[in-house]
Amino acid sequence: MNFKEKTQKWLERSLNDPSVKILTKNSNLTKTQLETLLIDILAENVAEKSLRYQEKAKLRLSAVTRGAFNRTLRQARQNIIRSIYTILLLGYLGVFEDTSLNPYLEIANKLRGYIGAYKDVLRDHGAKDEQLRIMNKLREEIEVSLEQLSKPKALSSNM
Repeated sequence: MNFKEKTQKWLERSLNDPSVKILTKNSNLTKTQLETLLIDILAENVAEKSLRYQEKAKLRLSAVTRGAFNRTLRQARQNIIRSIYTILLLGYLGVFEDTSLNPYLEIANKLRGYIGAYKDVLRDHGAKDEQLRIMNKLREEIEVSLEQLSKPKALSSNM
């Protein structure tokens, strides 16, 4: 399998992950913007060499021109910056002291734990049945929580 095929297989697996789908659906990034951003950030690490934007454009699941790749990448970066500024604004205004945000912090910690466990399994070259059962349960729990937190009413203090 060549570099392009490996990269595209990884992208498909990542973008089709149920948690990634829920997170993307409720983020400021489109699926295409996320795919483009992932290619831009990760492709050079995998390739172990600097890639030109034309080469990165060819890594997309549906190949695009260098110009289209660059436009999508610029949009993704702008959306990320806007998201960060939203967080900064809320922090500045003291909104993070509101307990209605605690469930979001809890799910962030669960996600971090899940990723850590997943990396451990990969490092150990496979998982035992019990580990897989626990990871599947945790993933399902995370997906349910993400779906619940994606509803605007989740931020209501009258819950």
